[in-house]
Amino acid sequence: MNEAAKTLDGWYSLHLLYSVDWTSLRLLEETEINALVAELQSFLERQEEVHQKQEGSYSFYNVTGQKADLILWMLRPTIDELNTLELEFNKLGISDFLIPSYSYVSIIELSNYLAKDSDEDPYQNEYVRKRLYPQVPKSRYICFYPMDKRRQGDDNWYMLDMDTRRELMRSHGMIGRGYAGIVKQFITGSVGLDEYEWGVTLFSDDMLQFKKLIYEMRFDEVSARYSEFGDFFVGVILPPEELPAFFK
Repeated sequence: MNEAAKTLDGWYSLHLLYSVDWTSLRLLEETEINALVAELQSFLERQEEVHQKQEGSYSFYNVTGQKADLILWMLRPTIDELNTLELEFNKLGISDFLIPSYSYVSIIELSNYLAKDSDEDPYQNEYVRKRLYPQVPKSRYICFYPMDKRRQGDDNWYMLDMDTRRELMRSHGMIGRGYAGIVKQFITGSVGLDEYEWGVTLFSDDMLQFKKLIYEMRFDEVSARYSEFGDFFVGVILPPEELPAFFK
């Protein structure tokens, strides 16, 4: 049996994507829409308070394209807190006009592929803690997609020995480092939690950088031979103060 990768696990992650029922929303009076928006703004303000206290984090974006209109990403220490937050969101008045498009349950993780041997408790390492319990940036653009490692014939990631996987991931990671300061990347593990095995969430102030990074990675052996991808969702940040204009 091959050696399994070990992971450091951080905050639980929930991506929620919705389409807006614009037809029904247009039937409302302006005062009714204002009340719905104010309630949603209050919900997001509470998420911002948690973000500032570094007790969790979130992002809220307008999705580009017709797969969805909104993406809400929330991070919390426990899955119970995320479950409660999802229920709270579903009880908002605006949810009567939101059609669920997609959701993804996972947990922030770091694997031991690139880790250095050390007797130090990794959870006490400041760099590791910032990766596991991050403050999600307020970048202009977001890109989210789920992915698997292939298990087909000779291209079976899980039949490779640890040393081979570690070397492949080292090469793969070097590409990502070339985009440091340009693209912020978060990896969430979802083995046993959702349909795919990982979720990847990227942030940047230049959407073109998503294309450049992922295109370059496609030529790396980890992606070219062993990776399979789900749908890609991209969007533009939607600050609470812009919600009145968005929903009218």
